[in-house]
Amino acid sequence: MAVEIIILAAGKGKRMHSDLPKVLHTIGGKPILQHLLETTRKLKPHRTHIVVGYGKDQVIESIESQFSNSTPAPEITPEINWVEQKEQRGTAHAVIQALPYIDTNATVLILNGDVPLISLQTLKKISRPGNKLNLLTSKMLDPTGLGRIIRNNKNQITGISEEKDASDQQKKITEVNTNCLSVKADYLSRWLPRISCKNAQKEYYLTDVIACAFEDNIEIVGIASNCVTETSGVNSKADLGKLERLYQARQADRIMASGVTLLDSSRFDLRGSCQFGTDCVVDINVILEGNVKIGNRVLIGPNTLIRNATIGDNCVIESNSVIDNAIIGNNCNIGPFARIRPETVLNDEVRIGNFVEIKKSSIGNKSKVNHLSYVGDSEVGKNVNIGAGVITCNYDGADKHQTIIGNDVFIGSDSQLIAPLEIGDGATVGAGSTITNNIQKNALGVSRARQTSIDNWKRPVRTGQKHTVVKKTRRNFKN
Repeated sequence: MAVEIIILAAGKGKRMHSDLPKVLHTIGGKPILQHLLETTRKLKPHRTHIVVGYGKDQVIESIESQFSNSTPAPEITPEINWVEQKEQRGTAHAVIQALPYIDTNATVLILNGDVPLISLQTLKKISRPGNKLNLLTSKMLDPTGLGRIIRNNKNQITGISEEKDASDQQKKITEVNTNCLSVKADYLSRWLPRISCKNAQKEYYLTDVIACAFEDNIEIVGIASNCVTETSGVNSKADLGKLERLYQARQADRIMASGVTLLDSSRFDLRGSCQFGTDCVVDINVILEGNVKIGNRVLIGPNTLIRNATIGDNCVIESNSVIDNAIIGNNCNIGPFARIRPETVLNDEVRIGNFVEIKKSSIGNKSKVNHLSYVGDSEVGKNVNIGAGVITCNYDGADKHQTIIGNDVFIGSDSQLIAPLEIGDGATVGAGSTITNNIQKNALGVSRARQTSIDNWKRPVRTGQKHTVVKKTRRNFKN
């Protein structure tokens, strides 16, 4: 029997205090709804129907772009049928909008769109086909705000009471509804028209199908969740923050299980995917975003951000560095306080020092840019030494231009290289030069005002009277 999924994602999420639809708030750098879809697609459902309402165009565009831009591509791209709920009149009303698109012989798995951490194992248990209703429940120490599971004296589930409609005795029940159930589509077609909105919220509750099933002698199977947090929804920024930390703890455990040393697993964030080699050490407050690949024996210092980058073996990334959409070779040393910007390639044994920025450039083997320099739109050869304060002036106010530096070149400190420019192999640029013309192979390029020395020079000495005038001027200025 085919399984079809309905995901309820129409609400704004008023308690989020945000214009962004609730299901688009992120955990681990991905929308909440995407996390759920990445899990449900592994069930290989016939189709997934997502009921949208508030911000529907934004939700559709975001989720479709997330899957189309996934790298690597998802193993199973979900076939999504977007269904609009124009008026938010309750969860049963939302399911009614999707029901016409579903095969009457299918088993329907219904989920809220704000449960990003639910496991595949749990979904497999719930979505088992049969002439019964499967309901996922959970035991909560504090069930405040949640629907209570009502059982009779035979311990059979007979219904669900939402908190606003619950009696004082029912509010003491700690077994709660998780808003996750599965049942045959033809049963839903039979029960949903019987549901009324005569309740505290004047809404059509999907939970009322439990009472319908009991009345029709359909077996209701309560399946207890093994992990309370996997069924936790997001209704506030506080909820979002708690689930973020739970998600990151899972990520850290998985990474450490593969052999990576995290010096403090509670201060590590992975917002995407990462592949580590052996014997890597990651210090505190490191953030990995997008798709990151890290080689063997890599040391990553504290407060470092690495985004969509590949890092070779035996590299050291010093503290407070940023590596963004770049490729780093083997045996490189970067930082501290270095910024490697997109489309940069560092070859083997490159040294990028403190407060250095590299943008859209390739740096050859064993070259060094050690201090306070900017290299942009450049091709730098092997064994090049770029001194402190060197700038490649690549932008003329309208267009970017390229600087090409050959092998074995020495660029003296505090020099400006005005692109477009080529500096030949073995050339030297004298410190403090502004280079506007190409420098040939093995040549010296220098552009400075000639130094003048005056013998027996005496510095001016300020007289007492002048000093008094200055003080008076300053006093008058302050007044």
